[in-house]
Amino acid sequence: MVHGMERNQYGQQVGAPVPHWSTRPLPGRGTLAGRYVTAEPISLRHADALFAAVCGPGNGALWTYRPVPQPESIAEFEKGVLRPLAEHAECTSFAFVPAGDRASGLATLSSCAPEAGVVEISGVLWGRSMRRSTAATEAIHLMLRYVFQQLGYRRVEWKCDSRNEPSARAAQRLGFTYEGRFRQHMIVRGRNRDTDWYSMLDTEWPAIRARNERWLDPRNFDQNGHQLQRLEEI
Repeated sequence: MVHGMERNQYGQQVGAPVPHWSTRPLPGRGTLAGRYVTAEPISLRHADALFAAVCGPGNGALWTYRPVPQPESIAEFEKGVLRPLAEHAECTSFAFVPAGDRASGLATLSSCAPEAGVVEISGVLWGRSMRRSTAATEAIHLMLRYVFQQLGYRRVEWKCDSRNEPSARAAQRLGFTYEGRFRQHMIVRGRNRDTDWYSMLDTEWPAIRARNERWLDPRNFDQNGHQLQRLEEI
């Protein structure tokens, strides 16, 4: 060991050992329950509520950075969005149901690499009632808690179009670390996409979890539901 860096028998720097590591399980299709929102495995029974929440008038901007354009009918929504998510064998997608409401958001645990303990939170889409809400923050918190604490993953990724400023702000607010930009990463709906990568590690999660729990505590909100401290201030 030289200045905190480990070297092999050839004098080359090598990564820190990961003792007792084993391949982690793939995310399952169970329900994640929170105080403000419940994450349910997505299915066609969520079609009516989700279509109304994210495909109604005035929601076109939500689809700018998504791989498919805004569906114009429930049938198109089921075929192009819900069914692929519900039937994908290696991804787990959730419909988020705020307390006292119908499903109003969705997100996916994708790009799973159980052998390395890596998974991505992708496809986050909030209806109007969930945007910038306590339920939306808790929804991502529930996914992170599930991946880190129940499945034992080491890394969660968040990727977005480099021009998708709301997604980038959300990643930073939630505690993800910016890692860089993959230029000309893909072509989406006939346009170039540069992709910004963010990550969160298992070693960072305890502090982020504690911060999230302090913010989500009912004592952080007044009688009208307004936050007393912003998440960034905690």
